[in-house]
Amino acid sequence: MSLYQQFAGVEAGRLGATIKGSLWLFPAIESVHLLALSVLGGALLMLDLRLLGAGLTLQPVSAVEKSARPWLLAALATMIVSGVLIAVSEAIKLYDKGAFWVKMTALAGALLFTFAVKNPLARRDISGIGARALGATSILLWLTVAIAGRWIGFS
Repeated sequence: MSLYQQFAGVEAGRLGATIKGSLWLFPAIESVHLLALSVLGGALLMLDLRLLGAGLTLQPVSAVEKSARPWLLAALATMIVSGVLIAVSEAIKLYDKGAFWVKMTALAGALLFTFAVKNPLARRDISGIGARALGATSILLWLTVAIAGRWIGFS
């Protein structure tokens, strides 16, 4: 079975058909997704701006990371669940859009960087050029995810 057939099967399934057939369900899910995006952006920017030396400079980097962590995790969980629900209802449309694949690739990279590199180093109160490089890289990765996600609607 090809990947396209798998996507078609997901969209034709009960959950995909229910969301697609509902007048209000898709917009409600997308609204939750966008609200979680704003919380995610805030949590990421708090730490990234601190790493860049542009905000909360009186707080240790580790304290900012610790404060932002629950917001980051809650927003990510909400975005993943709502994103999957959105994808299930329009899987074939997404399959054919290059922006979707760019977003998924960038998301994998951003998640890996955030949880395997940036946050562990932030917990050690990294500073200087290394901290600025972490903050800038994080912003670029997550901005790529956001731009590709928005690009899906226009491609």
